[in-house]
Amino acid sequence: MKSLKYTVAVLGLAALSLTSCSDFLDEMPDNRTTLDTPEKVANLLVSAYPTTSYRITNEYMSDNSDSYGMSNPYGDRFCDQVWAWQDVTEADNESPEMLWKNYYLAIANCNQALQSIDELGGATTTELRQDKAEALLCRAFAHFVLVNEFSLGYSESTKDSLGVPYVDKVVPITEHFDRMKIGEVYANIEKDIEEALPIVGDNYSVPKYHFNTKAAYAFATRFYLFYEKWDKAVECANRVLGGNPSAELRDWAAMTKLTRDPDAYSQHWISADLNCNLLLSTAVSQDGYAFGPYSYYKRYSHGTYLGNNEDISAEQVWGTSSSFYFKPEVYNKSNVNYCQYWKTPKMWEYTDPVAQVGYPHTVDVLFSTDETLLNRAEAYVMLKQYDKAAADLTTWLHSISSSKMTITPEAVQKFYNSVGYCYDDANHMLSTVKKHLHPGFAIDAEGSVQETMLQCVLNAKRIATMHDGLRWWDVKRYGMEIVRREIGQNGTPVRLLDVLKVKDPRRAIQIPQQSRDAGTTPNPRLSEPDGSGKMISDVNPNKIAK
Repeated sequence: MKSLKYTVAVLGLAALSLTSCSDFLDEMPDNRTTLDTPEKVANLLVSAYPTTSYRITNEYMSDNSDSYGMSNPYGDRFCDQVWAWQDVTEADNESPEMLWKNYYLAIANCNQALQSIDELGGATTTELRQDKAEALLCRAFAHFVLVNEFSLGYSESTKDSLGVPYVDKVVPITEHFDRMKIGEVYANIEKDIEEALPIVGDNYSVPKYHFNTKAAYAFATRFYLFYEKWDKAVECANRVLGGNPSAELRDWAAMTKLTRDPDAYSQHWISADLNCNLLLSTAVSQDGYAFGPYSYYKRYSHGTYLGNNEDISAEQVWGTSSSFYFKPEVYNKSNVNYCQYWKTPKMWEYTDPVAQVGYPHTVDVLFSTDETLLNRAEAYVMLKQYDKAAADLTTWLHSISSSKMTITPEAVQKFYNSVGYCYDDANHMLSTVKKHLHPGFAIDAEGSVQETMLQCVLNAKRIATMHDGLRWWDVKRYGMEIVRREIGQNGTPVRLLDVLKVKDPRRAIQIPQQSRDAGTTPNPRLSEPDGSGKMISDVNPNKIAK
């Protein structure tokens, strides 16, 4: 049997020092210099799951956050930059720089595992076939996150735009990779997924922390939805949901039986015993603070104005959140305003219990049956199979609430045509439950069955995945114009700060400085003034006159 040497490669980044936080989250092989057994390969794949969360970045960049004033003490420069769609200079655990590093490190681990399997004679056993599938899926997922963060959303009009490097081999740390086109990245992701799906397995001690079969098909569902292959998205979703989707969804009613406590709710939410949770992942992150009952990171927040007018508590075709089993928590006091779910655990690992020193971490639900169901509903809408989409929406509604309503395309069209669009007021600041859609793919006109059904599905997804960071990707995919505004003391918008236009290049997060210094092409930025004498890309809420 060959002795296999292990090499880490991360796109020419000379410094790939990760925080000690990763020691807690990643259990590395006993021998990192040789991978000469299937067991060591399997152990290496524990490190194929990145320990950086994109939740805070994505939630703050999306329309799930408003500003509660630059005088608000509960913020920092990182959240100021992210919220204002600026190029981030900070390098903490939440930053795009750390996400880039950790995701490419995970890819390097995947590539080493795949090479090791080949040098061990190939995936000739059940164990090695499962390992190969896991490595391929982790590699595909990491690239999927990277291309959706650091590039524009995929479409026919953007597929030739700058993507990210797709690394599929073990290389020296000094090797540089050019950015591929978005379409090329997606084609490589599809290749990895298609190779993995026939051999994916469930033989893990804790399957929910690995790419098990259902998690793999849930990922494929999301991928094919983004890739605009609607039939494939439906096909993969069917593999996850089976013939009785309602039995696979989150038991929202069970939340009513829990102690009204953030820890009780969040620990239940991430339970590996729940059918709805398909893939869980640990992360070094302040998510639990940002999306919990704390003042931390609340300078920018999903506040009561958003909740009451756009999503969680707003009037929708099904009514309001009054029938929801798991109602949002609402807090509105001096400098702190939020309307959110208690579903993100706040954990702490002490490196020195005596000195009370350590770091925060959390557990993310990366894939769930609820999201998969709503992804299928969206694919059905794009296939113009509206009754099937409405049936999926009804199934989701009955799981999340006590409502007995049957959602129909007719009811959806009637309701959303009775509502105006966001930001259509004179000051372009006020919210409704409907935004103008400008996707890169063709949809029917505003007010049509298809457009109103998409409004309904996107709203349901926004609620179901609140605080998961997925809304930002939908904003990008559908070319939604969103605003940066300040909420005043009266709880309503008082100042417009910026607008993210349909073709604004800031929809692609800037490549980290360290990688740009190594030769990676940066993302373009606007050079046209926004009318205020400032460059749109340079708008800074700290510098805007009161």
